[in-house]
Amino acid sequence: MLKKERQAYILHQVNLHNKVLSSSLSLEISVSEDTIRRDLQELADEGKIIKVHGGALSHSFNQVYYPSNNVYSHDHKKIIAQKAASLVEDGMFVLTTGGTTIIELARALPPQLRATFISGSIPAVLEYMHHPTIEVILIGDKVSKNSKITVGSEAIAQIKRIRADVCFLGVNAISIKDGITDSDWDVVHLKKAMIESSRKVVCLSIAEKINSLQPIHICEVNKIHTLITELSPDDPMLKPYRDAGIEVL
Repeated sequence: MLKKERQAYILHQVNLHNKVLSSSLSLEISVSEDTIRRDLQELADEGKIIKVHGGALSHSFNQVYYPSNNVYSHDHKKIIAQKAASLVEDGMFVLTTGGTTIIELARALPPQLRATFISGSIPAVLEYMHHPTIEVILIGDKVSKNSKITVGSEAIAQIKRIRADVCFLGVNAISIKDGITDSDWDVVHLKKAMIESSRKVVCLSIAEKINSLQPIHICEVNKIHTLITELSPDDPMLKPYRDAGIEVL
């Protein structure tokens, strides 16, 4: 793979997953980590990514406010958000993770909705606060500067005391074989706790993340109840998930 092609692949992965690890890119592209680090530095110098220890972040992932024109696959995420918002009913207690699709969900909530939203994501909580009638609960602990979400034992303990009606889970990768996976150790543990504390788990994922894999396992697909993408529910790509008994929207 030529350098230009390699860097285009890296940039796409950063935009798609918001965060990449040098070690994983090295294996995917079959080049040394030194080569990946040089590529990341060049992309960072060009202002295309944010280089961090062990990998890189997208610019949108590093912001507290997500302007629509800076969100990857924004139109698709808006479709997913509209589908997800239709599942929220008055009186519900709703747990959510963070990420740009969750932000679009917050913006898609009908103004008359009366529900309680619980999250440790700083950007998500700020969006929920703009809603005129929902209650907002912030899960507290140390804030991860990379993911803009509260992490740690106290955050997990708070989540375990919750019995949510539904959890909206923004996912970085999902497949029938490998389940739901991610690349952030702290966020993985938060998502595990949210899944266990919710009566229903709804995964939000653009189609590009379907049948993909990240390094850290969160759960098997049988732990989720509903999968929402921008695709039609009867799209052939989603057939294995329907066959596994998952509701597909």
